[in-house]
Amino acid sequence: MASINLIESFTEFKEAENIDRPTLMKVLEDVFKTLLRKKYGSDENFDVIVNTEKGDLEILRRRTIVEDGTVEDENAQVPYSEAILIEPDYQVGEELYEEVEILDFGRRAILAAKQTLTARIGDLKKNILVKKYGDRVGEIVTGEVYQVWKKEVLLLDDEGNELILPKSEQIPTDYFKKGENVRAVVKKVELKNNSPLIILSRTHPSFLAKLLEIEVPEIFDGLIVIKKIVREPGERAKVAVESYDDRIDPVGACVGMKGSRIHGIVRELRNENIDIINYTANIQLLIQRALTPARISRMEVDNENKYASVYLKPDQVSLAIGKKGVNIKLACELTGYEIDVFRDEEQEQTEFDIDLEEFADEIEAWVIDELKRIGCDTARSVLDLTSEELVRRSDLEEETVTEVRRILQEEFEKE
Repeated sequence: MASINLIESFTEFKEAENIDRPTLMKVLEDVFKTLLRKKYGSDENFDVIVNTEKGDLEILRRRTIVEDGTVEDENAQVPYSEAILIEPDYQVGEELYEEVEILDFGRRAILAAKQTLTARIGDLKKNILVKKYGDRVGEIVTGEVYQVWKKEVLLLDDEGNELILPKSEQIPTDYFKKGENVRAVVKKVELKNNSPLIILSRTHPSFLAKLLEIEVPEIFDGLIVIKKIVREPGERAKVAVESYDDRIDPVGACVGMKGSRIHGIVRELRNENIDIINYTANIQLLIQRALTPARISRMEVDNENKYASVYLKPDQVSLAIGKKGVNIKLACELTGYEIDVFRDEEQEQTEFDIDLEEFADEIEAWVIDELKRIGCDTARSVLDLTSEELVRRSDLEEETVTEVRRILQEEFEKE
């Protein structure tokens, strides 16, 4: 048997397209040199020649021709009388090349070689798959739904590799049908029972980060950086962004004209609300932005214990907390501070106010105009300033200021 057609004899090679040729040749050489060592005790004087294009393999035995009776190593030397039986023109000192027939190894040895080869090719394919997806952790991949189970969905990539999307990594409202294309981020690659397990995720913050990178060129180019992303999948997400170019508004760039950039991402995330906020090192301002869409009246921050007490008008408290407490939970995660929200009692008490125009029958018009000029257009705004400050900031005399304050104060006492 002059050669062996590997493509026909070892069907496993048909699945080895992803293995580069030098690696494949090295594996074949190793397998057959192992056979040679078992049969001849050494593989030093043997050449394994592989033609991966045709699937041919030749094994040549190389020995030096020596005088009869002087053979010291049968693997390295051949007696002259044997050599001339192969080719009469051979001379002592020349090298003799003989082709080793694969069948000479015996059926058991060939079967063992086939099994070894299959195992080695399988290991190579696993290693290639692990490396391929190991290098893509954090990147978005697309797979076709092949099977939907209760706890996970099996996807196939373009090369037929299996990808797993567990239920815990799916958005609660995700619903998949066989044959549908699904986008997800590669979360991790691990070996289970010596088989690669590629885990995908649609709930990980990196999925939203990559979607933004695809939709927002400024993020891809590095002009805008995503400082932090926190998510409650399917409910709400908060993204803190910062621009390295003063001419670029990071929030506006991420949202796009009339929300054009963010709408596609929202649809992909099953209508998840996405709050894009400007990142700042000022923690009070960051907390205020993180509690969007609520408007804060005031806050007290304890930086040492990373704690903030936030006071809001009654109608803003529910907005700050959000549905099922999601908004405040995400704000805490984004800022790294424990945040408690309170009704602003002080604000509630001062909510009642009266426009200065209401006092036109008791206070002269020119006095009201003078007070408005310095920014006091309500009774509260006048009473919040001391008499000395009112005199200093306006053209009013002290007696006039005292009288005005008395009139305004009496009105509140009546209330």
